[in-house]
Amino acid sequence: MIAIADRFEQENAAFDEVIALPFEQRERSRFRARLQSGEEIGIDLPVGSLIRHGDRLRLGDGRVVAIEAAAETLIEVRADDPQSLARIAYHIGNRHVPLQIGDGWLRLLPDHVLQAMIEGLHGRVCTVRAGFQPEAGAYGRSHVHHQHDDHGHGGRIHAFDLQGRPASPGSG
Repeated sequence: MIAIADRFEQENAAFDEVIALPFEQRERSRFRARLQSGEEIGIDLPVGSLIRHGDRLRLGDGRVVAIEAAAETLIEVRADDPQSLARIAYHIGNRHVPLQIGDGWLRLLPDHVLQAMIEGLHGRVCTVRAGFQPEAGAYGRSHVHHQHDDHGHGGRIHAFDLQGRPASPGSG
């Protein structure tokens, strides 16, 4: 029988198991995955939930699972100065794709159209392997719907409050 994780636990809760998940899985609310111990579990969270690195999930049998962002291939962007990097971030933001912001860099999932745009804005692009932890959005927890099309438009982030309910505009 597969143990089911169906609710979030406090972020600092002690944990019994660990699971490393790529962003694509952490943005889904229902799926099967394998703990580092090798045990298969089911994840069944409220629709719209986004699982973040550091979250804790409670299994039906009472165990707590710590979530880690699995290393994955990402595009890392750097620029000659903070203003140029901010300009690049602005244009990426207009595409509504998940974006991780670090000290002097931006990271996003590989996308050849966005990479060409970034290079056109004089950004330096390289490929890295790291855990992807994009910004949660202005209103707290968020959920991303990937809707890539031939025009290079990426996912759209929907904001949710800390209980996983849709956030109302202007409530943050």
